[in-house]
Amino acid sequence: MQSNRKPLSGVTILDFSQYLPGPLCSQHLGDMGADVIKVESRKGGDLSRPSPNGETSRMFLLVNRNKRSLSIDLRQPEGVEIVHRLVRTLDVVIDGFRPGVMDRLGVGYEALSAINPKLVFCAITGYGQNSPLAAMGGHDINYQSLSGALEQSGQAGGPPAAGGFQIGDIAGGTLSAAMGILAALFEAQRSGQGRPVPRGEDFTSGRLPCYGIYETADGRHLALGALEPQFWKAFCDAANRPDLVAKGWLLEEPAAGQAKSEIAALVQSRSLAEWAALLQNVDACSSPVLRLDEVLQHHHTRARGMLVAGTTPEGKPYEQFAFPIKMSGFQFEVQQAPPALGQHNQSILQSLGYSPEDISTLAAKGVA
Repeated sequence: MQSNRKPLSGVTILDFSQYLPGPLCSQHLGDMGADVIKVESRKGGDLSRPSPNGETSRMFLLVNRNKRSLSIDLRQPEGVEIVHRLVRTLDVVIDGFRPGVMDRLGVGYEALSAINPKLVFCAITGYGQNSPLAAMGGHDINYQSLSGALEQSGQAGGPPAAGGFQIGDIAGGTLSAAMGILAALFEAQRSGQGRPVPRGEDFTSGRLPCYGIYETADGRHLALGALEPQFWKAFCDAANRPDLVAKGWLLEEPAAGQAKSEIAALVQSRSLAEWAALLQNVDACSSPVLRLDEVLQHHHTRARGMLVAGTTPEGKPYEQFAFPIKMSGFQFEVQQAPPALGQHNQSILQSLGYSPEDISTLAAKGVA
């Protein structure tokens, strides 16, 4: 028996997703041998890359191993052409944008499947492609609150409790997407026709004032997942409290506690129904709440080989969770550390037939 048969060897994936659900999905597939090309913006890359100290964030490191990074500008036609060249030999595209964005950029399913009919296209969205909330932003806390999972958490008689594990993002986004992609790949090999696979999407803990669970006037709870500035501003504007905009990301005490108290008082000034009505059409990652250190050191975790050492792009060591699935004849290994932004531009472009002169021109124009 071959000692390390990679089950997805030969499968190529183009991943446009950011943050957690999509990147963790593509990391799982890369761990099983797929060639994952992570497409990132020329300006900063994946939004989860930077940490406050300017180094690569822990969040990025944990979900982006075994991938190559391609940084391109999709707003320029030359950038779109790079994707069109790539898709000729691709197997899977993962879309982590809101519905319609990839279409507007010229790299949606209709455009790409016309080039490669066997293409499997997986769209990971917060609320699906065609629901009333499809265009709204959201995070794990919002998906938990609207599914009823958040209301079922916590102690009897107490408020809902948001755990540190993003069950909505991972179960609803990552795992459902991976399952759908593998099923569609199997079907594409039999029929010669790929499929678009919509599913799940995209933080937690309650440390930030702008992300947490707050009690309403009627004893119910409102979940705020407004991590990004535009979402928090939208919430504050809707509540007619522009003075809270600058307080959403305070971390130091006592300022952070004071901010949470102000937000708690604000939320408690209206009933849940009133907040739902006020925020119905506001893209603020807000939603009504409807009716894991010891683990790393545990002998079971160690015995199962669920931790693996890694190195950041800055050369610093860190630990991460290993690929969770065990298979006979296959041994998981980290072949590619989380890449630096655009680390693989030259090799990928060369493989597509771009000459050194072409590559220099694309770099000069800020395309790739």
